[in-house]
Amino acid sequence: MTTEQEKIQSHDNHRRLQIPVQPVPKQKPEDRVKNWDESFLGYSLEAAVVEAERCIQCPTAPCQEACPTGNDIPGAFILLEEGDIEGAANKFRETSNLPDMCGRLCPQESLCEGSCVVGFAIRPAPLGKQPPVSIGRLEAFLADYQRKNIGLAKPDIAPATGRRVAIIGSGPAGLAVAEELTLQGHACTVFESWPVPGGVLLYGIPNFKMGKEILDAKLEYLEEMGIEFKNNTMIGKDVTIDQLLEQGYNAVFLGTGAPVGGQMRIEGEELANVHQATEFLVRGNLEPEQLPEAMRKPLDLAGKRVLVVGGGDTSMDCVRTAVRLHASEVTCMYRRTEAEQLGRIEERIHATEEGVQFQYLTTPTRFEGENGTVASAECQRMQLGAPDDSGRRRPEPIEGSEFSWPCDVVVLAIGYSPDELLEQTTPGLRTTAWKTVRVDEDYATTRPGVFAGGDNVNGADLVVTAMADGRRASEAIHHYLVSLD
Repeated sequence: MTTEQEKIQSHDNHRRLQIPVQPVPKQKPEDRVKNWDESFLGYSLEAAVVEAERCIQCPTAPCQEACPTGNDIPGAFILLEEGDIEGAANKFRETSNLPDMCGRLCPQESLCEGSCVVGFAIRPAPLGKQPPVSIGRLEAFLADYQRKNIGLAKPDIAPATGRRVAIIGSGPAGLAVAEELTLQGHACTVFESWPVPGGVLLYGIPNFKMGKEILDAKLEYLEEMGIEFKNNTMIGKDVTIDQLLEQGYNAVFLGTGAPVGGQMRIEGEELANVHQATEFLVRGNLEPEQLPEAMRKPLDLAGKRVLVVGGGDTSMDCVRTAVRLHASEVTCMYRRTEAEQLGRIEERIHATEEGVQFQYLTTPTRFEGENGTVASAECQRMQLGAPDDSGRRRPEPIEGSEFSWPCDVVVLAIGYSPDELLEQTTPGLRTTAWKTVRVDEDYATTRPGVFAGGDNVNGADLVVTAMADGRRASEAIHHYLVSLD
């Protein structure tokens, strides 16, 4: 870059840094607790263009570096500035199978937006310090605008290879693998244990965070590509991986996630109205026909005191669901402080605005019941000691601090782990001490022709990291299938 070009760039950056952040409209707390619509209302086109202009087009693009899929964020935003909405949306789609979902669900504050130079820049008064560019909301806006107003063009699919791939699980990893391999000409069948496909995108994300029409549109798009979905099929129980290979599938991808909810292993956990987070969320958020028969009884929380144990995003989903189901009192109990919470700050803000109470440095030690139903939690106050393996200070009980907390419903949102069924029913499939599937650098498991990626490999993580795993695993599977010729 010449000196003159550098001067022009510097002047343009100065102009861009003077543009104030464009707030994303959202429902007022008193309104949104009365419905299940998304809390954020999204940008208008005019506001989106202005917000995109705040991007200073860094040549090093640290935001792109921080994105697990390497989205060309500056490239998308310059296209949006120029009025090329479709081009901007497609720029995200070059590296992401789920931009409308990731734009809503990613913790951008610790990924792309956390690395955005605009958020660190020093400005003169009256602007002063400004937030980073709203990358996630712009990504969601572009994908939404394209879907609603332009439509997605039919993709170019390579000629059929004659190879068949069985994909176990229809969450973000499985959907990414299915889409990418279908584009390569391979026939993909996605097996899902639940009655409706979508995995965690359906069964783990409440409507107020992401409207179900977004997932519905994606599934319809994938079906139009020729991807087959087989629901109500538990691999390892209804059919084994060996049987799938015997049926003529040339490769198998395991994208089963981490569906097993953590247990506290304390007295009273078996009482009625003590729920695992997933069961609670699906019964509160979904229609009966989307659920297994055993989960179709609606939750009745009207006038009840709800205690949610845990401090992550799932716990925020649970407390906000409880509010919308008319609980009289909703409390989130977490054994560390807010500073150690791993979930999104905006979700805690939303929960607080909606009336949720927080009990920090506190943990239940047992649940007590009346007539077999939970009635209270015996709790103990905690203090923070030395850091544990995660780098966070370890919670330690304070002797003599026990007390009782009345509650009618308890929800356990204390983490997830992979299911052991596949390991138990697949000879030669090896897992780690944490029950995650062992894979090599090409996502190949210890069983030839069987690959894995996402939360069943990494442990419970993000939608975007699972999708990124799926994209990379699809490349390895494609090379494997080609090698069979």
